[in-house]
Amino acid sequence: MTPRSKKAACPTAHEHTHERVTEHATPEAFSSLDVVWRPIAQTHEYTQAHEHMPDHGQGHIRPHGSRRAARERISPDEREDCPVPEDKAACGGKAVLTVRALSGLSGDIMLGGLAALAGFGNEELNRAVAGLNIPLPENCVRLEERSVNGVTGVGCRISLPHEHTHRTFRDIESLIAASSMPDEAKVLSLRAFALLATAEGAVHGQEAETVTFHEVGALDSILDACLCCSLFARLKPARFVCSPLPLADGSIRCAHGLLPSPAPAVLRLLEGVAVRAFPCAGETVTPTALSLLKAMGADFGPWPEMTVQKTVISYGSKVFADVPNGALWALGRGAA
Repeated sequence: MTPRSKKAACPTAHEHTHERVTEHATPEAFSSLDVVWRPIAQTHEYTQAHEHMPDHGQGHIRPHGSRRAARERISPDEREDCPVPEDKAACGGKAVLTVRALSGLSGDIMLGGLAALAGFGNEELNRAVAGLNIPLPENCVRLEERSVNGVTGVGCRISLPHEHTHRTFRDIESLIAASSMPDEAKVLSLRAFALLATAEGAVHGQEAETVTFHEVGALDSILDACLCCSLFARLKPARFVCSPLPLADGSIRCAHGLLPSPAPAVLRLLEGVAVRAFPCAGETVTPTALSLLKAMGADFGPWPEMTVQKTVISYGSKVFADVPNGALWALGRGAA
């Protein structure tokens, strides 16, 4: 039976707006919007192309000793300063990508949108998961068709066993280095986690390398980030433009208790980012999503000039009252 919507009010201040679905969970707390979920059909062309707490990114500080030779140790600050591969000023006739974040962005919303734009179905997506060289359940990442008020889009479901592992930047760096991802995807992934580590270090008044991630260090967040970077590297846009990000007041419940919204790490990462008000309360933009946007060199502003070639709507697993929880994506060619 296909899950249907239930009447619900706008999420309270402590509720997480981009809740991922574990293998034992069912869609719940939906708003008055008409929501339908279905398994996605395996009709995509292959072109060139469980979350325990909200992904608030709060880190826990502990000392972390050196485990590598000095020549191998690259600081998060150095990762952050890696140049964006393409010259954004010279994109005439080149690929241009835009995402319009109606209600915010999370890692799973980004993963669903990028996978659909790249023409990936579940088989291709799970081959990419296998390339991470991390022991994971088979078919742990699934794309599915979702419909809100009769408008169909794509969603992403990640099913992983519960874990309590907390990882440092160095731990995640080792996972990425041992993977079979393309080099460009590795650089993007490291840049994203370096941005997070730097933000967390600033929040806690500590060096970035001493930060231990909680939610962001969980395997589902690592999957989100690494798969998004692999797909982005495959699409190779010369320019990436994101709409101003919607933000709301309120609070977010996480491993550290209640935090203000936006979460402290997100607040730090928002420097230089265009934002706008969102008429609900709680988390709308996760640290994973924002670090990915910045690692990918996104500009923040109106629609770019381009000839649109492909469009996608990607949905999160929770829907606000009267506002679809999703994003619009468009891929095309820049004006000559």
